[in-house]
Amino acid sequence: MSNIAMLLQIVIALGIVNVWIIRRDRATGFRPDGSANIAEEFARYGLSDTVRRLVGGTKLALAALLLIGIVYPVLAVAAAAGIAVLMAGAVGAHIKVRDPLMKSVPALLMLAMSTVVLIAQLG
Repeated sequence: MSNIAMLLQIVIALGIVNVWIIRRDRATGFRPDGSANIAEEFARYGLSDTVRRLVGGTKLALAALLLIGIVYPVLAVAAAAGIAVLMAGAVGAHIKVRDPLMKSVPALLMLAMSTVVLIAQLG
């Protein structure tokens, strides 16, 4: 495994923990207008609390698998693929509510980083 892939696995995992645990109840410049926290963000996208909890739990589990994947690379492949799919969905949600492109930047970066990890792990 390349050092870049390992570093990206850590960055992605920490980013997910930051959004879903540390900053979940705080407004950021990347949430849709009128959304002061992650619950309001999902409501703005037209998604239920059940979906929010499912997505959050899945992202946190995948973040853990990315970290474990440093030792067991096969887990990093599955986790990076899952994160990439979820981040593509996040970009789609921003497009759905007609957010400016800048609000999609974190999801696009996570999608790109997950793709690099996936390619590095498979290559």
